[in-house]
Amino acid sequence: MKWQRIEDLRIDHDLTQQQVADILVCKREVYRRYEKGTREIPLSYAIKLAQYYDVSLDYLVGMSDKKKN
Repeated sequence: MKWQRIEDLRIDHDLTQQQVADILVCKREVYRRYEKGTREIPLSYAIKLAQYYDVSLDYLVGMSDKKKN
């Protein structure tokens, strides 16, 4: 599953893949695979990204179009 929202949020916040990887404390290539859907993103990373971008987890994973609960 491609994680279009994490890519869109990263771009909207003018961040590079490396900067987001640094936030998650992982390698850029690992983060790139999360965005492209070739590697499943851990729940702890998804939560961290939702908190960082100040959006709901449901929005982040595409279950809702509302950014906040």
